[in-house]
Amino acid sequence: MELLNVDGVDQVSEFLEKYLEAGRIAAKLKDEAKRIVKVDTPLLEICERLEESTFKLGGEPAFPVNIGVDDVTAHYTSPPEDGGKIPEGSIVKVDLGIHIQGYIADTAVTITFNPNLEDLAASTEEALGAALEAIKPGARASQIGAVIEKTINRFGYKPIRNLMGHRIERYSLHTGKSIPNVSGIEAGTVLEGEVYAVEPFATLQDAAGLVRDSPQRYIFRYVKERRLKSKDARAILEHVRNSYRTLPFASRWLAARFPRDVVERSFKEMIESRCIHSYNVLVEASGKPVAQAEHTVIVERDGCRVIT
Repeated sequence: MELLNVDGVDQVSEFLEKYLEAGRIAAKLKDEAKRIVKVDTPLLEICERLEESTFKLGGEPAFPVNIGVDDVTAHYTSPPEDGGKIPEGSIVKVDLGIHIQGYIADTAVTITFNPNLEDLAASTEEALGAALEAIKPGARASQIGAVIEKTINRFGYKPIRNLMGHRIERYSLHTGKSIPNVSGIEAGTVLEGEVYAVEPFATLQDAAGLVRDSPQRYIFRYVKERRLKSKDARAILEHVRNSYRTLPFASRWLAARFPRDVVERSFKEMIESRCIHSYNVLVEASGKPVAQAEHTVIVERDGCRVIT
């Protein structure tokens, strides 16, 4: 892990401070999300306000603001000209990623507009707290997953089996090691100095407890340079590589720089050529509502430090 493999105390302190600053910004944005997410608020307005605030606070988005309404669980960000609004009686997940020179803080909050779903949201917050208490050097990820599952089950709900927390490194949101939300999944051992995003997801007891791909795709990530036929596609790919590196980005971010029809044509070519990866919007497989809670932590000698 990078915090362990740098030369000298000063360099470790510098990296740590960048993580902590990203975490401070993420926490402020989460508070802002709680204030601005209201019934009938346009989804696009929420995304753009939070992303604009990221820059004002001195950070950059590590990925587009994700808004998950009801059964929409992950990877939804507003496309250009999104007409969606927060529905009455809904449960809304807002997932935020901020980076400082590639050092990432990832956090999420659930906001409920249905009193019957408040306990569902509370179950993920309790599960997150229990997981953080279990994280320490040498802890098995499967043990942490068992703690999350047990806590959610105690509330009478079901964890999402095929979504996990993830280890983070510089400019990389997912680096191979995971924190499952259920027992029985071997995912390695937590080590001192590693950085993790821990994110329990829960749904109703009679739900499938799984997410599936929807056909919608609004978030993308640069993969590698390949030969492209179109001059426009080459220009957009160069912009993506230089601006976002390996971090996810939204198609709407390109709207201010390139004509929309050019972006749409170029994206088709870049996806077919596998220059960029697209993320399908994930929905709960049985259409049931989902709640989420998330913090980013740095594993330390006697436990973990929550930075968000």
